Amino acid sequence: MITKPLRLASGRAWSLAPLCALLFAAPAAAETPADLVAAAEAEGQVVVYSFTSRVFRVETAFEEAYPGIDLVPFDISSTEQIARIQAELGAGIQSADVAYLADAPVVFEALVEPGHLLPFVPPGFAERIPDAFETPLLAHRLSTKVLMYNEEAHPDGPPVDNLWQLTTEDWTGRVIMVDPSTRGDYLDLLTEIVLQSDAMAAAYEAQFGAPITLDADIANAGEQFIKDLLDNDVVFVASTDDVNVAVGAVGQENPPIGFTSYSDRRDNAEEGWALQVANAVAPAPGIIYPAFLGVLSNAPHPNAAELLITFLMGDESDTGGPALAPFYVPGDYLTRTDLAPHPDAIPLDDFNAWRIAPQATAALRQDVADLVLSLQ
Repeated sequence: MITKPLRLASGRAWSLAPLCALLFAAPAAAETPADLVAAAEAEGQVVVYSFTSRVFRVETAFEEAYPGIDLVPFDISSTEQIARIQAELGAGIQSADVAYLADAPVVFEALVEPGHLLPFVPPGFAERIPDAFETPLLAHRLSTKVLMYNEEAHPDGPPVDNLWQLTTEDWTGRVIMVDPSTRGDYLDLLTEIVLQSDAMAAAYEAQFGAPITLDADIANAGEQFIKDLLDNDVVFVASTDDVNVAVGAVGQENPPIGFTSYSDRRDNAEEGWALQVANAVAPAPGIIYPAFLGVLSNAPHPNAAELLITFLMGDESDTGGPALAPFYVPGDYLTRTDLAPHPDAIPLDDFNAWRIAPQATAALRQDVADLVLSLQ
């Protein structure tokens, strides 16, 4: 098993899959960028599974840059992508070329370690991306699931300053989030709350003035928070957009609060929302985690796959150009270190969300899923 990335002549970085499988899966390396474009144009198409609908804006920009290549995007959640890729591989179907997804705790175990999803770091970008974001997959950006509120209704700041307030009578039935049994990123959020039980215990004492007392069937402060939140009638919905509408819609006198993506503020003007992140809430507003790009091991268009990933890393401008325009928004943190930070975003160093540790999350998330199921 490879423990460090193997860089081929093309600049590819492979890791975590057996050496032989990787060598036989890798397409012939294009010698130059022009060679890669020519090989991709000969393939004529590239299919991408993406956990964000912004992929449709990428489609337009990519096809303007490479009119000879048809980009075929599918907007599929990370959880659904993992299941779909596994099913297609099991059936011997060759569909997608590129996967753009999050849910690192499952992706690493289910797709990367068996060699189903292969890393590719485009030549010329390796020195501009921290090593931690190059293996075992290329991290395109950091995404979030954090507590958001309606800033029109609360112009002076968030209506809570401690997560434990969400378990009080004032917020009964007024906390919204996507059902964690259907979306891995929301399950990762709850798992991180359990992993941060010491911080949750300290926040409890700060809020209520006494040390936390655990229920008989509860092991720690994080589990107690989840139980108390469900007992306080947290509302589970089907999608992040459902959270955004409920929390962010303008014209509300007493809107709910909810966990969603900080970057969804980009749609405030277009959708009639007033979403804002509760960054100062104790002990943290939520989680920040990587969104990955990878090439499927059985990709029918491997050169076009590499060209698409290269395109998605942006151009030489300060903001990354058309390819990165859908992601150069407050709340998304691109992994390229040479790009100018978005002027309207909280600087990453000042963003208080917890950064997940995928291995620790993977070890605990099923227990948290079972806890949530038992409490519903």
